[in-house]
Amino acid sequence: MKGIILAGGEATRLRPLTRVTSKQLLPIYNKPMIMYPLETLLKAEIRDILIIVAPDHAGDFLHLLGSGREFGAKFTYEVQDKPEGLSQAFIIGADFIGHDSVTLILGDNIFEDDFSQPIKSFKSGGQVFAKEVPDPERFGVVKFNEQMKAVTIQEKPQTFLSSYALTGLYIYDNRVVEVSKNVKPSARGELEITDIHNWYLKRGELKVDIVQGEWIDAGTFDSLLKANLLAAKKSKAPLN
Repeated sequence: MKGIILAGGEATRLRPLTRVTSKQLLPIYNKPMIMYPLETLLKAEIRDILIIVAPDHAGDFLHLLGSGREFGAKFTYEVQDKPEGLSQAFIIGADFIGHDSVTLILGDNIFEDDFSQPIKSFKSGGQVFAKEVPDPERFGVVKFNEQMKAVTIQEKPQTFLSSYALTGLYIYDNRVVEVSKNVKPSARGELEITDIHNWYLKRGELKVDIVQGEWIDAGTFDSLLKANLLAAKKSKAPLN
């Protein structure tokens, strides 16, 4: 199992903070944001990790994380010259993935859950994770049937589909590389990862599990604050 952390993008919603640094290097309580998704992968014993970064701050990530030796891992770096959708991570990482399966985690996603078991036990197909949220229209949304089996996935639907958003953690076998290369840009001009989900879903090979603990997509000021408060609480450190 290989791991990818997607930490590119321009993070315009967090300006002016992101005029001087990458979103994924912003502090979440006592650690840079990227440390949280990194710890999710390391906890699952993934030791070969590709970190995809934007060109402006690539050196800062290397300075922070180094070769990975400090973490008992091996880090590879690639630059995402222009953010064109989440599916692009599998295209950029094609040589890195090779013939292995891969877990992709977004560099601004923070989870309470431990994903070690689903990652370690993964065999083939795809596995994604959903969470009930008050604002599903911000995300890819999954609709379940009465048996809680995924039947429909749409990216940022304009009409209500369900209250379950897909979180930024995705496990796929190595077919995802060729699938991603055939994804066409959406009306938003992006290579949507929802198209990859649906490729596997149509073949009956996509498993959707429910996230039990807290999940934060720290891409807005409000969610950034929420992430800081959660990290402070979990560290059991006083806020003053």
